[in-house]
Amino acid sequence: MNSLSLVLLAGNPQQGGGGMVQLVMMGAIILVFWLFMIRPQAKKAKDQKKFIDNMQKGDRIVTIAGIHGSINKINEDGTLQLEVNPGSYLKIEKSSISMEWTLAIAKANA
Repeated sequence: MNSLSLVLLAGNPQQGGGGMVQLVMMGAIILVFWLFMIRPQAKKAKDQKKFIDNMQKGDRIVTIAGIHGSINKINEDGTLQLEVNPGSYLKIEKSSISMEWTLAIAKANA
C-alpha cells in the first residue's frame, strides 16, 4: 500500500468535532435571523392589526397611496367609507391604511 491509500483509509484525523461547531454556528445564524428579521416584522404586523381594529368614525387617516381623509363609516366587510372632501367619499379596504403616515400626521397636527 502506498501512502495515499493509507490516508484515504484512515480519514483525516484533524477533523474531530467539526460537526458540532458547524451545528452551533448554524443555530447562531438562525437565532440572529429570527431576532433581527422575523420578530420585528411580526411585531409590526401585530401593531398594524391593533391600529386598524381600534379605528373609529371621525379619525383622520392616510392610505398607503397617500390619500388623506377622515373615516365616515366602518363597514362589516373589511372596508370603510373615507371622506376626502366634504360630500366626497371613497370606499377603501382597511388594509390600505398606513399606520406610520397616519401617526406622523396626527403628531404634526398635535
